[in-house]
Amino acid sequence: MAFIMTRLQVGDYDVFKPLFDKDSPGTRETACDYRLFRSVEDPNEIYIQVEFKSTEDAKAGRDKLFAAGVLERWADRTGPTVVEEAETVAY
Repeated sequence: MAFIMTRLQVGDYDVFKPLFDKDSPGTRETACDYRLFRSVEDPNEIYIQVEFKSTEDAKAGRDKLFAAGVLERWADRTGPTVVEEAETVAY
C-alpha cells in the first residue's frame, strides 16, 4: 500500500472542489480510496491523501498529475509525494 500526499493553498475552496471532483488527469482511477482535508485555521489550505494498492500505482498516479500540469495553477503547494505508511497506532 502506498499514498500520494499533497498540500495546496487553493485560494478559494469552492472553486477548487469541482476541479478536484472532475479528476481530469485520472489519478484516482486506480486508487483504492482518498481523503480530502481542510485546515481549521485556513479552510483554503487543503491536504489530499490518495491510497493505492502499490508503490508503482502511486507513482503512476503522481506521474499523471505532473504530466497533466493541473497542480501548476497553485504556486503554494507541497507534493505530490509518494509515501508508504511507517506505523499505525490505535488508541
